[in-house]
Amino acid sequence: MNLRPYQDTAVNLIRDSYRIGKKSPLLVLPTGGGKTIVFSYICKASIEKNKKVLILVHRDSLFKQTSKTLQTFKVQHGLIGAGYSANYNYTCQVAKIGSLINRMDYFKPDLIIVDEAHHAVSPTYKKIISNYDKALVLGVTATPVRTNGQGLDDVFDELIIGSSIQELTDLGYLVRPRIFIPPNNLDLKSIKTTAGDYNKKELETEVNRSTITGNAVEHYRMLCDGVPAVVFCVSVKHSVDVANEFRQNGYNAESIDGSMNQSDIDRILSGLSSGAIQVVTSCDLISEGTDIPAIGCAILLRPTQSESLYLQQVGRALRTCAGKDSCVILDHVGNVVKHGHPLADRDWSLSGTKKSKKKKDAEPDIKFKVCKKCYFVFNDSKCPACGELVELKQRKLTKMDGLLVELEKIDQKKELYQARTYEELKLIEKKRGYKNGWAWHRWNAIKNKI
Repeated sequence: MNLRPYQDTAVNLIRDSYRIGKKSPLLVLPTGGGKTIVFSYICKASIEKNKKVLILVHRDSLFKQTSKTLQTFKVQHGLIGAGYSANYNYTCQVAKIGSLINRMDYFKPDLIIVDEAHHAVSPTYKKIISNYDKALVLGVTATPVRTNGQGLDDVFDELIIGSSIQELTDLGYLVRPRIFIPPNNLDLKSIKTTAGDYNKKELETEVNRSTITGNAVEHYRMLCDGVPAVVFCVSVKHSVDVANEFRQNGYNAESIDGSMNQSDIDRILSGLSSGAIQVVTSCDLISEGTDIPAIGCAILLRPTQSESLYLQQVGRALRTCAGKDSCVILDHVGNVVKHGHPLADRDWSLSGTKKSKKKKDAEPDIKFKVCKKCYFVFNDSKCPACGELVELKQRKLTKMDGLLVELEKIDQKKELYQARTYEELKLIEKKRGYKNGWAWHRWNAIKNKI
């Protein structure tokens, strides 16, 4: 199998990393960029040099996908996982992380390849990697950051950035997303954060409402009726409810979750490719390791604080397929606004994102606009989806305290009189450069009028 030019470049960068003494580089390539092909090529080259290779995966779908790709490269390999007869005589082993933890003494690799490597800082992965302290390590991922913002520099010592989503789209290796952001009335301010993301129980109560689910069905019918779609939900119950809503509206829809037999999950997912099923809903099973190019629509019904999870979800629809020149993203929960357009450049780092660094403090993404008529995301003065003319407001960037803060041209008096809390007044005080104490006096004046 021949590598694409950008994949060949990635392989050379990895080799250069080892040559200069690095022990554990991490390659970043977008979903659909061919990470499995890249590391399978490296695996084959290593075996040809009489090296032993261990490939770590954490999901059954990745387990099967990796084995299939290795067969394409004619790499004989053993499979270490529940239900498989392990053969440790092969110089390449593909192992499920949960199955290997109690069998580490049976195989001694020279190279460890970690798929979906943003999981590598978890205790089980670190225990396995540290057990083979003399082996080189190669991580691959589309999103080099944990949900809680934790960095990956505990495991990896160099970050290798491959081609971006924008570059792969321009080259025709990914399809261009058409994004719609229908309005919602979600109130996420009071929802607690658990393990770096919104608390699922509280989120389910807020999200699982007919006003949102019904709206999702309506927009799917209007914008991509019948296109194979995946829906990302908050919980198993939410997933079941959404699937029921789609079925009640005449669609072949199924919900999948981790309690189901893998054969049933595979049957449902294959239905998206064959056309037997139009919509599949899920909580966590589709965000990683699901390679179904036929998916033409991703429906986001799960708000998330995780940029990684957001990109993994959107990436399910970006793969190319015969007759597919674009995909539709229906974001009903504001994830695109929170995390930016999928095609936007991202400043990845092994050190991660500090928890104290809030999204509003980051450099703003001013590259897209939302049509008020059809909710299509674009960056021109005319909506390409419905033709609506949209007046783009003039914006300016003002430098304050070393941070870029985006300020719209607004009516300052309107801003002032709309402020109803002391915190809002403090923000105005800082932004306008007022003296300390202005917000306190203003707040007392407002309280006296209430």
